[in-house]
Amino acid sequence: MNGGDVAVQRSVGETVSVPVCKLGGEDASSIAASAHGLMRVEQGLVDHPGWVAAARTQWEDLPGGIRRSIRDFRRDSGRSGALVVRGMPIESATLAATPQAEGSVERHATVTAAGLLLVACGLGEPGAFQAEKSGALVQDIVPVRGHEEFQGNTGSTTLTFHSENAFHEHRPDYVLLLCLRSDHEAIAGLRLSCIRTILPRLSSRTKDALFRAEFATNAPPSFGATEGGAPEHAVLTGAPDDPDFRVDFAATRGLSTDAAQALAELSDAVDEAAHTLVLSPGDLAIVDNRVTVHGRTAFRPRYDGRDRWLQRSFSFIDIRRSRDHRPSDGYVLVK
Repeated sequence: MNGGDVAVQRSVGETVSVPVCKLGGEDASSIAASAHGLMRVEQGLVDHPGWVAAARTQWEDLPGGIRRSIRDFRRDSGRSGALVVRGMPIESATLAATPQAEGSVERHATVTAAGLLLVACGLGEPGAFQAEKSGALVQDIVPVRGHEEFQGNTGSTTLTFHSENAFHEHRPDYVLLLCLRSDHEAIAGLRLSCIRTILPRLSSRTKDALFRAEFATNAPPSFGATEGGAPEHAVLTGAPDDPDFRVDFAATRGLSTDAAQALAELSDAVDEAAHTLVLSPGDLAIVDNRVTVHGRTAFRPRYDGRDRWLQRSFSFIDIRRSRDHRPSDGYVLVK
């Protein structure tokens, strides 16, 4: 297990570093062995509560290096609010064709799906939303023909910066993105911007406005209309010097003149502080959704079975907070 930083380019010409946890061969083999063992649990159905319980137990038996890196990141996600675990097992030689269907998910314990959920269990508890990707705990992020300009995970145009499910009261604490296959030109980049690097760029007036509940964020069409309309919320909450961050620049609007102006200044600062990370197969990017927004650069899919393919999962530190949204204390939020 080796640690290190990966230098990534900021849009304004600076460089920043995202911590990297590099898995050695024995570490990757251990994760792969655990994944194969989990294929025999509950018929390999990763959404089954019994399977998740087994994955939670199995996480404790993984090599200490990756467990320490995840534990440290959970305590403090740093200036970038992101971590890359490099060298996750994906078994490229037997990897299937990239899915092309809208709503594609992984219901069975492949090496990649099991590995992803093992890490999700190390961060907290995995979870999903019934209205999104049918509530699957492991979701395919792939381009879909006809969705090229869509602002969502099936598009291939530039994806606007956003907190994951910014509209929702119970947003995931972490977004996990495992690269199974790069796009053909290897140019599609995960864009990241952390409030810890954005905050010094904001004026005092804008900071004050962002801490007021004068913003509303619409739910995406897949979630349906929010009862009573989008609730008002602040973009920044918590400690003034290290706040939590909640915004979706495609769906959040200011409800006052000051709020609208603050949102515009924030958008500029997010772009200035942004950096881009091009993931390679076996790279697992973990985004702290509380402090870092993410997006994606544009790329050109070919729909030939070899397009860019990520698998995504969410993790919640305190899943108890959403208990009234999860029937039978399961892992899927139904509202």
